[in-house]
Amino acid sequence: MPDALDLLAARRSVPANALAEPAPSREELDRMLTVAARVPDHGKLAPWRFIVIEGEARATLGQRLAEVMKAVGPDMPAAKIEQQATAFSQSALVVAVVSRAAPHVKIPEWEQVLSAGAVCMNLSIAANALGYGAQWITGWAAYEKRALEVLGLEQGERLAGFIHIGTPTERWPDRPRPALEDIVTRWSA
Repeated sequence: MPDALDLLAARRSVPANALAEPAPSREELDRMLTVAARVPDHGKLAPWRFIVIEGEARATLGQRLAEVMKAVGPDMPAAKIEQQATAFSQSALVVAVVSRAAPHVKIPEWEQVLSAGAVCMNLSIAANALGYGAQWITGWAAYEKRALEVLGLEQGERLAGFIHIGTPTERWPDRPRPALEDIVTRWSA
């Protein structure tokens, strides 16, 4: 499947602030989310879920998180708080991927966490396949309890990442990738 390999080889992140309108249509987004959910999932637990942040909700979420940021860090520079207020309006669409990994009698929690990471990657690749750009970001909000409450995460859930999606405003160059000789070893007895 050379087309699939070419897509994977060309995949790269596009900065969220360079992912303009138009956003994917409802049908395109549903297709992306369907592809994102086709990941290894030991036990068929679906240990993840999606929160779609679109339209005016992007600005509202950015503003609410800026308020949390200010409350958490009252000495935070005003420019940083303003940057947070507009962070979700930069891209045309944002999908929060929530990990619901939990102790299970048979399925290791770590496998569930990895499955959520695979969901993020599949969503990014699906966006690329449909001609959109994407960037997977966590940031401070992924680790701040009050920010996660604003997003509506439940006890025990964690944010695997925000996937920003939109139409790239320009062609972004690839970053340097590691040489195989630096990252591959061969095990032998």
